[in-house]
Amino acid sequence: MLLLVFLLCSIPTATACLQCDRRIRLLHEDFVLSAPTVDDQIEMKKICDHAYETYKETSRVRKGVIDPTTLYKARTEYQSEFARFLKTQHTGSVTFEAIQIMEKGRKILEKHLDIFIRDGLCPNKCGLLKRRVMDCFSCRYKIYICPSPSDQQDCGEHPVQAEEGGQAVLNCFLSWHRLLMERPEYYFSWVPGVPGIKKLNESDFRALVVTDDSSVVLNQLRVDEQGTYRCSLQGQNGTIFYRVTFLLTVAPSPDQTHRPVITLPPQPHGDNHSPFQPMVGLLGPLIAMVTALSLAASVGLTVVLG
Repeated sequence: MLLLVFLLCSIPTATACLQCDRRIRLLHEDFVLSAPTVDDQIEMKKICDHAYETYKETSRVRKGVIDPTTLYKARTEYQSEFARFLKTQHTGSVTFEAIQIMEKGRKILEKHLDIFIRDGLCPNKCGLLKRRVMDCFSCRYKIYICPSPSDQQDCGEHPVQAEEGGQAVLNCFLSWHRLLMERPEYYFSWVPGVPGIKKLNESDFRALVVTDDSSVVLNQLRVDEQGTYRCSLQGQNGTIFYRVTFLLTVAPSPDQTHRPVITLPPQPHGDNHSPFQPMVGLLGPLIAMVTALSLAASVGLTVVLG
């Protein structure tokens, strides 16, 4: 008889998101088997089936998919509510109590799915996202595609300013990149010259580096390294999921400080400025006077001796 009840309570293959968790299935199976009579167990099995249909409908109107994190949140909250329910003394109808706890599970599922669909399913505001989710009807994982809201992978331009000899960080990471199914790589390329002056073509860009890192650091910048830099997130088959452009401007560094130039006062007329320069004008008359005195002395001496 217990085997019969167990088979009656077996979950169908196409189950709703909350029942895709094995622990929840076992929880429901044990709950049905705990009914006091076979009739109660059969009745609870019908309630369980109806609850699964409401769960599926709740999932269907909310894209019909769920991610592992959301399923974990819904499951743990439902388990907590179910444990509290089992610990409570019930005096009413067993079937009515079963309806109450199953409906509680539907509301928990609805709450978490609403949050997931609104904030978590397609968090890419631009770019293309291919992510792994669980189908709420087959309980199998599949790829869900979130196209760019703007219908393009280009996610805009960001001005970056730096000084000569300084540093610039080009970071193109967004949190939704972690959700991509493939192991994409970041392709960095650039076009030298003052950015934003002319329209650029694809052929204008020169490859810089392909890396798993989402950012590059440019050190000891030179003025001739300013230009238009681009980061593309690409899959192994060449699919571009995301692209962003950085307009890097490098300002020349200020001139080095020079010693002040000392301005000398203008030199007086003459060949050289010297403290003896005023005596140069007196030298001529002095020589003439000495010469005259020497001649007079010579004449006087000749007369005396003569």
